Amino acid sequence: MLVIMTIAAIALPPCPDKPNCVSTLANDAHKITPIHYKSARDVAMQHLLTVLKSMPRTTIVASDAQSVRAEFRTRIFRFVDDAQFVIDDASKTIHFRSASRLGYSDLGVNRKRMEEIRNAFEALEHK
Repeated sequence: MLVIMTIAAIALPPCPDKPNCVSTLANDAHKITPIHYKSARDVAMQHLLTVLKSMPRTTIVASDAQSVRAEFRTRIFRFVDDAQFVIDDASKTIHFRSASRLGYSDLGVNRKRMEEIRNAFEALEHK
């Protein structure tokens, strides 16, 4: 049975019992700091899309006014990592989850990538 983690209207699948996943909604080693913003929701979404589109080997699979799904491919072996971003405008927070599709360990790649995304987003927000 799949359990979905939720905070208010924010829903992200939980991380599996593997170190190759990070989530802003996790309460364990998978936990990562979410992205906070001060701008309007549509501006925050544009900033997020700008950051994602600037990243190599990234495909935006779907997006709407409140969420984005993206795929990241690793440079050498082209493994796919799936990410979901959900905007919670009430708290001015972008929650996200990123996980490798295959394998057990990703050597911290998902965490590092999501921290890079957060840093690039914050740089745009503060311009």
